[in-house]
Amino acid sequence: MAEVIWGLATSHVPSIGAAMDRGKTQDPNWKALFDGYQPARKWLAEHKPDVAILVYNDHANGIDLDIVPTFGIGTADRYTVADEGFGRRPVPDVIGDPDLSLHLLESLVDDGFDLTVFQELAVDHGFTVPLSVWTPDPGDAWPCPVVPLLVNVIQYPQPTAARCYALGQAIGRAIAAYDEDVKIGILGTGGMSHQLAGARAGFINAEFDHMFMEAIEKDPAKLAAMSREELIRRAGSEGIEMIMWLIMRGAMNEQVRKVHSTYFVPASNTAAGLALFDNRVAEPA
Repeated sequence: MAEVIWGLATSHVPSIGAAMDRGKTQDPNWKALFDGYQPARKWLAEHKPDVAILVYNDHANGIDLDIVPTFGIGTADRYTVADEGFGRRPVPDVIGDPDLSLHLLESLVDDGFDLTVFQELAVDHGFTVPLSVWTPDPGDAWPCPVVPLLVNVIQYPQPTAARCYALGQAIGRAIAAYDEDVKIGILGTGGMSHQLAGARAGFINAEFDHMFMEAIEKDPAKLAAMSREELIRRAGSEGIEMIMWLIMRGAMNEQVRKVHSTYFVPASNTAAGLALFDNRVAEPA
């Protein structure tokens, strides 16, 4: 039977990937961020899944803004790395897992979630940066096949936090019903608090971010109760991306063990966070 072994929540700031690609991870402006990743990377290298599910949003690189699905899933056997205007990142293409994708698709549709299906898809920094946070030196291939799950956090109305948490719970049920004996890691990406335009451009709310990082472990239902208006007010217009963390958390057990977390300000006008959870070991009473 399939099982989720870990969940990783991480920001997908494009400049994080650029710093890695250009060898700047030890520069004074970046060193603290990448040092904070090290314990999670070490633990993840020792707990390799057979397949991963990566929850992310496209930034008008893989899909056109004329058609933005609320939720989508990739069913391909390979996903190319998108050229976002500066040449593609020097990282491998992503190998998919069509069998798991199709199982998730069928199960989620039967559970009341209507997903757009992508049989071809190029993945941008929203997808590749979290993979690089997990595995900084992938060589010719990432650690395992990856299933892309896309979420609209770009155009109003975005799905509610409650709907995202419920989708994560449905993913957890689908995985539990998967006949293959596979270990699965799930990544929720985006955030933390930031706003890129308008009167509040540069807005960061560290107090909210720290509350969110604690609640995503211990009380995700508290976060799921927030309206999109409250999330945008407290976390910024782009901070609403954190609803994707709730999909990751919903797919896991009610109790999880935090392996590591780190928080860094600023990363390209953005607060950047990481939280890693072991799904196989419940928090002690």
